[in-house]
Amino acid sequence: MVASRASVSVATVSLVASGKTDGRVSADTVIRVQQAIADLHYVVNRVASSLATGSSNFVILVAPDISNPFFARVIAGVREALGSSYQLLLSVTDSGQMPQLESVRELLAFRPAGLLVDAPSARLMQSLVVDEPIVFLDAPGADAGAPAVNLDVVRGAEALAVHLAERGHRTVAYLDSVTAASTFALRRRAFLAKAQECGMSPIETPRARSTIDVGSAATEFAKVWPAWQRAGVTAVVCATDTHAYGVLQVAHSLGVRVPEQLAVSGFDDLPFSAMSHPSLTTVELPARKLGRAAADLLVALIEGRAPDSGPPLMPSRLIIRDSTGGFVNGAA
Repeated sequence: MVASRASVSVATVSLVASGKTDGRVSADTVIRVQQAIADLHYVVNRVASSLATGSSNFVILVAPDISNPFFARVIAGVREALGSSYQLLLSVTDSGQMPQLESVRELLAFRPAGLLVDAPSARLMQSLVVDEPIVFLDAPGADAGAPAVNLDVVRGAEALAVHLAERGHRTVAYLDSVTAASTFALRRRAFLAKAQECGMSPIETPRARSTIDVGSAATEFAKVWPAWQRAGVTAVVCATDTHAYGVLQVAHSLGVRVPEQLAVSGFDDLPFSAMSHPSLTTVELPARKLGRAAADLLVALIEGRAPDSGPPLMPSRLIIRDSTGGFVNGAA
């Protein structure tokens, strides 16, 4: 119908619809076909096209727990790098859940140009073997042969431990995420190891974990705080800033003064962290740069080009704010 309306061949319509007109179709013909497509409200079936040709122009980003605001910034970076050449599709899990191997394999049936997998579990990384171009994001523990762009969470976690020790804290606790991503395990492990090295005593029981949600984090902290308080905890480190907001909320409701009685910190440096009350000490993780670097690497793999450089390790940075500022040598 489009070909008939524009007085061209079906092959010409196909070239225009797929954006492959350079040197093949005149500008006047392109305009005529595009007008016919608009008049007839024609929509190209990209999935059918990819199945027929064995390729497509869309990239799938697989991410756990999209409720985490951190991922919005990752997505923005990916979108910047893909530009107009590739379409971005998202595959997300329910809160606290991880992408499963079977689900990822089902996505490959749509013949994407490439696959980005954000914050995968160790199990997924070990099991996922595909022929399509793939890049892992924030995936410590990825096999050396698997393309991955990682965050240097260890340096930030260690800097946070040193900072708390210098502020006089001796008993600390950690509020973790239930999401089984390798990055969460690494940041917790790195902080606790450095805390012990600095002479602090981490409280392991009761262990606190919640989904990446302010309300869930608040509920979990309220449950464990009496035991932590009896154990002498004066600093709580959270797996994400979102968790830390929940701790700040409960501390305020209980009359626990932050930072005079309890220091609170997180990871991510979300926009609200500089404006919370008190402002939140956090380990900055450059989410947007992470997404952009991973997408750049993936596009190079899709197009058969050598990457400009090896897979980068994105630096982290400790940002000290009011939520850890008032405790020195055991006294306010």
